Amino acid sequence: MNINKSIICIILLSVAAFAQNPNLGTSGAQFLKIPMGSRESGMAGAVTGLESDASSLFWNPAGLAKVKNVDLHFSYMKWFGLFDVNAAAVAYSLDEWGVIGASAISFATSNIEVTNEENPNGTGEYYDAQDVAIGISYAKYLMNNFNVGITVKYVNQSIWHESASGIAFDIGTQYHLDFRNLVIAMSMTNFGSDLQLSGSDLDVRAEANSSYPVARQAPATLRTSDYPLPLTFQVGLAFDIYRSDFFNAVGAVDAVHPNDNKERVNFGTEISVYDRFFLRGGYIYNHDTQNFALGAGVNIPSGSTLIDFSYAYSNYDILPCVHRISIGLKIL
Repeated sequence: MNINKSIICIILLSVAAFAQNPNLGTSGAQFLKIPMGSRESGMAGAVTGLESDASSLFWNPAGLAKVKNVDLHFSYMKWFGLFDVNAAAVAYSLDEWGVIGASAISFATSNIEVTNEENPNGTGEYYDAQDVAIGISYAKYLMNNFNVGITVKYVNQSIWHESASGIAFDIGTQYHLDFRNLVIAMSMTNFGSDLQLSGSDLDVRAEANSSYPVARQAPATLRTSDYPLPLTFQVGLAFDIYRSDFFNAVGAVDAVHPNDNKERVNFGTEISVYDRFFLRGGYIYNHDTQNFALGAGVNIPSGSTLIDFSYAYSNYDILPCVHRISIGLKIL
């Protein structure tokens, strides 16, 4: 009866999430919405209930509680063939005290030549842009079948001489049931204060009083509008489709509610053979550009370390497809 009630609650929340969002395109720091990790991207982001290693820090910090010793994650992608995106995470178990972790995301452009009205072909100066998020996380089992996690992260955006920074929080839970290893999970990411750009390029000189055109101009600073972070609420189910000694198949469904776009549903599956070879696939319903994703991975044991190599392909309707590669190190 409790299982049925839980599933009904998830379905109702998913349906309720599909109300129209009046804040389309209103948030900044969009790099925080880029999917990190090849396993997660290969399953189209339907992983809230499946997270169990260092990559949990980018999706649901509650999954960090499943780390037994030391776990590391590194991933790279060329976002739409234009921007370099790097992510790294590390987790360390404190035994009965829980698990701590740290993560970092870097989104950067190459140098871009400055142009203006007088010099449309370039002034000879160059600028770049870079976004960074650095987080500290903690997760713990509150009960044998219920784990929670939280991340506090510093977010910074910079372009040429302007920058904006702030603090954000990620919160997540996972609730495990005996029926087909069912996991009911929730995560809320990027909850924090608004950001506002400031810097030397906004310094100007202006007339204090336009009634006196010959008056000396006074130094002034232009003030930019502040903008919110891309707050996202995600709730999902993960479950075993089939499980045996050498072949496993899991499925997952996540409903995603962003504060600046329409709601969507992520579907994903992962097939593993001997827990060494993996095939993944997923589909995103109601996304404005992305549709399906594919992925593969392999685990290679080396002494007391398990090395994981993963690849993911994400397909988009209009934008270029995205390829991701990830490496994971698990010290047993």
